[in-house]
Amino acid sequence: MKKTTLFALLIFSVLGSLAARPAEQADETKAVVPELSAFHDIMYPIWHTAYPEKDYAALRGFASEVGDKAGAVFAATLPGILRDKQEKWDQGVAEFKKAVEEYIALSASGADEAVWNAAEVLHDRYEKLVRIVRPPLKEVDAFHQELYVVYHRHLPAKDLAAIGAAAGVLRERAEVVTRATLPKRHEPRLEPFQKAAAELLQACRELETACAGGDPDSVASAVEGLHSKYQALEKVFE
Repeated sequence: MKKTTLFALLIFSVLGSLAARPAEQADETKAVVPELSAFHDIMYPIWHTAYPEKDYAALRGFASEVGDKAGAVFAATLPGILRDKQEKWDQGVAEFKKAVEEYIALSASGADEAVWNAAEVLHDRYEKLVRIVRPPLKEVDAFHQELYVVYHRHLPAKDLAAIGAAAGVLRERAEVVTRATLPKRHEPRLEPFQKAAAELLQACRELETACAGGDPDSVASAVEGLHSKYQALEKVFE
């Protein structure tokens, strides 16, 4: 067989294996909704230029693009790492859709002030969706990315070796969380955050101990306990 033929077969084999992988595996640990990010392209000029300048003609002119980009948001699918936020996302999308429909309708026939007010509501509903998706802190996001794999892949597969390998990484990332600096908007939550972060770190240590013991039930219980502590930490920011 010629070298070129062997090379071609190798290429097809590699491409075939890549195509066979689930698309979500590349993105499921990233808290990103591309359609929501794309909507920012139209939200930015509305909120930062047309709205403050009360440029009613511009506000009306954005209606068509708002409808196009919003349609993609309505149909967007959350990545796996945001699965726990599905209910809040659905509620937020329903409110966002109502704001979009009102903005478009008023742009076609409403009074200037009504269109201006509708732009503010649209921005508010968009920001609420962004807050659902956006991790509260980069340190918390990094921890969650590792925990997601442990909780949704290794635990169901009862892969004790993989959980054990991840336990040290989780503890290190939890230590980073305890040292995180809260942004100004979250400063009033400092005390409950510090308490929740300390409990998260302790749960990581308990997981390491369980993994060292090698008992499957103890490891599973420790993972569940750690997941609960992470959820408690997330609630601090709600």
